[in-house]
Amino acid sequence: MKLLRVEDDRRIFHLTRQEGQLLALILGLYPVIPSAHQPLSKSAGTENHADQHLLDQALAEQRSENKKLIETFLADPRHFQENHGSVRMAVTAAETEWLLQVLNDVRVGNWILLGSPADKLPDLAPDDPNGPHAWAMDLAGFFQMSLLGALNKSPSGHTDQNS
Repeated sequence: MKLLRVEDDRRIFHLTRQEGQLLALILGLYPVIPSAHQPLSKSAGTENHADQHLLDQALAEQRSENKKLIETFLADPRHFQENHGSVRMAVTAAETEWLLQVLNDVRVGNWILLGSPADKLPDLAPDDPNGPHAWAMDLAGFFQMSLLGALNKSPSGHTDQNS
């Protein structure tokens, strides 16, 4: 995934067809962070039970809304255009921030599912059941880094000679 140019508030990326498919696959994994992983408080007192229920309900609504937004985003031709076997993706700064949040959920959620390793991941055999979690975590991180790098680019910093 490569930033081609910045136009006003939009960033235009070039993705290979495979990168476009992988981005759609990774976004389709959302949400991954288990809802029980985000407690309101570490204490389990009954005074927090109602507040925790409200938090869980708000998170469930946010996840449901994000899931719908992902489907709409991926289907919107303003965001994705096929071009000679590759894909052009156009996103605003606000959409970039939202994508970063969704990708972070996928990355961190898979890290949690891997047991929250403190150091680097152990080498996994090809048939290891944790392989897909490690793969999704790394791939979400790749897309996050690509988007983060584009946030700091100015409109005059990039031109697309081949468009």
